[in-house]
Amino acid sequence: MKQDKAFLILSLTLILILQPKSAYGMHIMEGFLPPIWSITWGLMALPFVIHGFFSLKKTIDEAPKLKLLIAMAGAFAFLLSALKIPSITGSSSHPTGTGLGAILFGPTIMSVLGMIVLIFQALLLGHGGLTTLGANTFSMAVVGPFVAYAVYVIIRKADGPQWLGVFLAAALGNLSTYTMTSIQLALAFPAELGGFIASLTKFMSIFALTQIPLSISEGILTVLVIKSIASYANVVIPSIQNIDEGA
Repeated sequence: MKQDKAFLILSLTLILILQPKSAYGMHIMEGFLPPIWSITWGLMALPFVIHGFFSLKKTIDEAPKLKLLIAMAGAFAFLLSALKIPSITGSSSHPTGTGLGAILFGPTIMSVLGMIVLIFQALLLGHGGLTTLGANTFSMAVVGPFVAYAVYVIIRKADGPQWLGVFLAAALGNLSTYTMTSIQLALAFPAELGGFIASLTKFMSIFALTQIPLSISEGILTVLVIKSIASYANVVIPSIQNIDEGA
C-alpha cells in the first residue's frame, strides 16, 4: 500500500513538474487546419464514434452500475488531457488519459468519451476547437484508445503481467496519439524542402521532448488507478471483464 502511494505521488509529481504555469495550451487549435483536412478527419472519426455510441448503450443496458465507472473514465481523460505543455505552433503536449477507458470498456466507447471530453474542453477551456474536433477526435479518441487496447490484449494473451499490459497500453496509447497528430500536421503543412517526410520528422522530434516523459508518468498513474478499480470491481462490479483477478 505504501509502495502504491509512493508511485502515485511520483507519477503525479512528474505530470505536475511538466505542467506549465500558463493555461494557453491546447490540442490542434480552432481554425488551424485547412477546411479540407478538418472535414476529412471528421469523416474518418465519425464511424468509430457512431459504433461507440451503440457499444456504450449496450454496455449501460447490460450493466447499469457501470455508469459511474464510465463517467470516471471520462473525467480521468478530461483532467489529464487538460494539462497542457506548449510544444509546436498550433498544438501542445499533454497526457491523454484515454488508455484507462480503452482497457476497461474497449476502444470504441472511449472514442465517444474522448469526443465528449474534446467538446467540453473546446467550449469551456478554449482547448482545441470545433473546426478541428474531427482531427483531435481521430488522434486522441480513436488512434490512442485502439492502440492502447491492442497493446493490453497482446500483453495479456502473451501471459504478461497485468501491470505491464496497463503500463504499456497507457504509455503507447499516449505516444500513438502524438504520432497521429504529427501526421495530421505534416499532411496539412508539408515542408517546402522535403515535403511530408521532412515535416513529419520535425513535428515528431519536437513532440518527443515532452511526450516521452509524459507517457511514462501516465503509464504509472494508470497502473495505480487500474489496481484501485480492480480491488473495487471484484467486490461491487464483477461484470468488468478486462480486469483480471489475481494478475
